[in-house]
Amino acid sequence: MIVVTGATGNVGRPLTQALAEAGEQVTAVSRHAAQASASTPDGVRHVAADLAEPAGLAPALDGAKALFLLLSGDLHAPEARPADIIELAVAKGVRRVVLLSSQGVSTRPHGPTRVAMRALEDSLRESGLDWAVLRPGGFASNALAWAESVRTGGTVAAPFGDVGVPVVDPADIAEVAAACLLDDRHSGGVYELTGPEVITPREQAAVIAAALGSPVRFQELTRDEAKAAMTRFVPAELADDTLDIIGAPNPAELRISPDVERVTGHAPRPFRDWVTRNLAAFG
Repeated sequence: MIVVTGATGNVGRPLTQALAEAGEQVTAVSRHAAQASASTPDGVRHVAADLAEPAGLAPALDGAKALFLLLSGDLHAPEARPADIIELAVAKGVRRVVLLSSQGVSTRPHGPTRVAMRALEDSLRESGLDWAVLRPGGFASNALAWAESVRTGGTVAAPFGDVGVPVVDPADIAEVAAACLLDDRHSGGVYELTGPEVITPREQAAVIAAALGSPVRFQELTRDEAKAAMTRFVPAELADDTLDIIGAPNPAELRISPDVERVTGHAPRPFRDWVTRNLAAFG
């Protein structure tokens, strides 16, 4: 049995689907079991647990052979103790953990949240478990933050409108995660996951407009305005680390990684593919 945390999210949903289609028994974990039940395949067990309280995850890990670990926003806060989840997995007899980390661990190792994530990676390496680490860059699905403003006003508002990074499709992250959970060949692997092209927020808005067949206006935000919006959902430290990257990406953050294709056998999906699959959110 494989446990998927963040099962209602942009990575967790397709990962749960892929594992179920592969014939695996899957336990989908989210803060609200009803949400997981509504978005996962038949036959998948649903457990409500808040990873900020790791003991609540214990029932989900009964009989589990593997765990996909995705940290919610509050687990990036300075006082959080996500390494307790690794210790719990060891105590419950889990044999493999695949951790969704961050590209910034290698490209911005001194950012506060990156230091904490590297410490979690190190805890996993030292745990005695089989492990793999995924380090994605920016997610294509971050564009969902614009969905309401596109629907109601035909507007995308974002900072750094003409600064691009190679955003990655969560479906590609999910495919890589499934391979790492199921295939021993990926044990000990560290995979940097990006999309196939550097694309700016202004260009993303144009892709959405073309898919909708209607104009979408781009509105430039200041860094402070963007941070104020982000800190409604994530700790300030994570917002600052993210804005540092998307505002002034370094050469490593602009590099197109071969790892999606290396693991899955296909090239990473471009942003327009993600928009096509999610167009209903913007229309």
